[in-house]
Amino acid sequence: MNTICTQEILIIGSGAAGMTVALELAVKYKVGILSKSAIESGSTWWAQGGIAGVFDHQDSTESHYQDTLEAGAGLCHEEAVRYTVESGPNAIHWLIEQGVKFTQSEDKKYHLTKEAGHSHRRIFHAADSTGKEVSTSLADRVKTNPNIRLYENHVVVDLITQADKNSSRVRCTGAYVLDVQKDCVIVFQAKSVVLATGGASKAYLYTSNPDGATGDGIALAWRSGCRVANLEFNQFHPTCLYHPNAKSFLLTEALRGEGAYLRLPNGERFMSKFHPKEELAPRDVVARAMDYEIKRLGCECLYLDITHKPVSFIDQHFPSVKAYCLSFGIDISKDLIPVVPAAHYTCGGIMVNSLGQTDLWNLYAVGETAFTGLHGANRMASNSLLECVVYGRAAAKAISESISSIPEFDIANPWDESRVTYSDEDVIISHNWNELRRFMWDYVGIVRSQKRLERAEHRVKLLQKEIQEYYSNYKIGKNLIELRNLVLVSELIIRCAKQRKESRGLHYTLDYPELSSIAKDTIMVPINFAAQNIVVNKN
Repeated sequence: MNTICTQEILIIGSGAAGMTVALELAVKYKVGILSKSAIESGSTWWAQGGIAGVFDHQDSTESHYQDTLEAGAGLCHEEAVRYTVESGPNAIHWLIEQGVKFTQSEDKKYHLTKEAGHSHRRIFHAADSTGKEVSTSLADRVKTNPNIRLYENHVVVDLITQADKNSSRVRCTGAYVLDVQKDCVIVFQAKSVVLATGGASKAYLYTSNPDGATGDGIALAWRSGCRVANLEFNQFHPTCLYHPNAKSFLLTEALRGEGAYLRLPNGERFMSKFHPKEELAPRDVVARAMDYEIKRLGCECLYLDITHKPVSFIDQHFPSVKAYCLSFGIDISKDLIPVVPAAHYTCGGIMVNSLGQTDLWNLYAVGETAFTGLHGANRMASNSLLECVVYGRAAAKAISESISSIPEFDIANPWDESRVTYSDEDVIISHNWNELRRFMWDYVGIVRSQKRLERAEHRVKLLQKEIQEYYSNYKIGKNLIELRNLVLVSELIIRCAKQRKESRGLHYTLDYPELSSIAKDTIMVPINFAAQNIVVNKN
């Protein structure tokens, strides 16, 4: 018999978005947080850049708004952008209240840096490890809050849905969850469920993301009947450290924001050929320029150069980057840094309204797993942490105002694994994982074509068949759950990419290199589409 755990609110994911929701709701309610591994293991911890907010007297909300629209290449939802940037200062004040210590100048004023796409200095940061500071500060609050219970090493298998007795709506009432350490599936149930599981960049061979970025929330929501949108827009960060022993280490956008140059192997700068803002061009432009030069020259990597800055400046602003690079024998104050583009951020996701509500009643999505319309066809640097806090607080407010009217749920059926066996061929999982990430990189990467997408679609369907057969017959584990989710999200990425017959923002295809005169979202609707009475507020 399965263990059944109940709470008022269940949050799946322990990054900035999930912890924001938890801390806001824990003032009045009992909250459970599920984390795939340690609470600090998500993408938030690795975010080096910062969080954007208008505080400088020379800056303005309108400027932040316009910069975001420009970076989004015509697909940003204007109401979402305006709401987010106007909420920015309050979000940053809230983080400071939670104990986040942003870098200050000698006069005790907060030091604001500038990143690609921003026309002013508006990036709050904690040296070059802002994500670590935010993650640690929020985690400390979570761990000491008596109304929050943290379940580490718990991986969601699928959501639980029930038909509401008093209406035609389908509601989410929990999830089947694998306790990795005890190797058993537990039933978690709650009145409201929040997906805060991050993105899907592990679909690609090279990524700056941690291992957990396997698109779990997107897959869970899609299987339960929620729409997804704009998954073709995968942001590739231009500068990931290229070294045989370095695993996916991101070299922060702030390096170029503070004057670092990109160079070819012969030392020549090249970004002026691609954009008037050179190294400060939007990320998609920089990544595509690097991809072009790498393929043109047949080289393995390009180089980032900040050696012209004083050593004291580098030590003050980029201590983590310098220390990490030194561990591989690279002194960034003297040496050029080898870099390659890498999958970094999922701009599309689960469709939500301005409160984070999905198509499924009582199911919310916040952070990178959600599609709010903020990022459009290309996320602007340091808007992602901002989105986590702004929409996390909005979702918490909506849940708080509605939870008292939510009827009780029926206890879910137990997880049935009576017919499965232990597999002695787990090599199939690792082989399929490697094959998926390789063809996604080759065929659905920075530059695409219809032929490449068709090849990828053919291969992903074969993998899905193998994985489903494996899933149906053998006892599940964390690797299989993640692979099952990742192959589904990869299929959705490919389908979205095939549907877009233009090149816009992060989606560039050789067959349709021009920009369409009509900007529209790519919306995928599942066969079991769940929405009846929920209106998703979209432009």
